[in-house]
Amino acid sequence: MIDASHFPLSENIGITKKVTDYAHQHGVSVEAEVGNIGGKEDGVVEVSNPVYANPKDCEKLVKQTGVDFLAPALGSVHGIYKGEPKLDFNGMKEIAALTNIPLVLHGSSGLPQEQIKKAISMGTAKINVNADNHLAFTKVIRDQLSRDPDLYDATSYLASGREAVKNTIIGKMRLFGSSGRK
Repeated sequence: MIDASHFPLSENIGITKKVTDYAHQHGVSVEAEVGNIGGKEDGVVEVSNPVYANPKDCEKLVKQTGVDFLAPALGSVHGIYKGEPKLDFNGMKEIAALTNIPLVLHGSSGLPQEQIKKAISMGTAKINVNADNHLAFTKVIRDQLSRDPDLYDATSYLASGREAVKNTIIGKMRLFGSSGRK
């Protein structure tokens, strides 16, 4: 993943092209981003004014760089949603048709299931849901520590957090159309 979306399009293309050329020489696929996805990521990056991806910019970047996957900003946000998320499905459809490569949906934690299923039906092949994993892990740990305030040995509660993440991932895989483990 190369995210040079915070640069003007010409710089995004230049940086992405260098990364793609190098990665492809080594048999590695590349995902790029166009537009600015809102929200907060990794506690560091915060974009308060998301910029939706322009379909023609997406087409230009894909044609000039040869990336394998594209993550266009379409109304999703990193982290936790405030209010009702609404994806730009018209833009998604147009971008999918213009680029003809798999799309990636960043910031999908908390998106309603029907929006995720619709995105998949329109060419979205990768869906990032990291915040859902963090939320599941944290909830289980908080619940366990609140029930037993004397608990201090992390090995006794980290396993329950990992199990919550595992169950979240299995649920997401099934929602996305993968079988997951039974």
